[in-house]
Amino acid sequence: QVHLVESGGGLVQAGGSLRLSCAASGRIFSLNTMGWYRQAPGKQRELVTSVTSGGSTYYADSVRGRFTVSRDNAKNTVYLQMNGLKLEDAAIYYCYAEVTLHGGRAYTGWGQGTQVTVST
Repeated sequence: QVHLVESGGGLVQAGGSLRLSCAASGRIFSLNTMGWYRQAPGKQRELVTSVTSGGSTYYADSVRGRFTVSRDNAKNTVYLQMNGLKLEDAAIYYCYAEVTLHGGRAYTGWGQGTQVTVST
């Protein structure tokens, strides 16, 4: 009912930058909190950052000051600007969106995941 399509992952050298995008579509009445999780091999999925519809943000301690989340409500899109990438940032990044569907039901949609690889 809600589709999230991610783009922007890839290979980058340590210290470099990448920008991820995630566009939501479907039977969306309202788009609430959006954000990004990541999962590295052998590790649990962790919340990286989120942004509410009002613009309030959350960052994990490990990325604060290096990553910036933003959203374009007109495009139902959330972005993740990643600067100063470290080897430990390498993971599959998943966007998510907490939405209210037409009819009032709450729903959380997930992107398909995009690989971020950081090299020395």
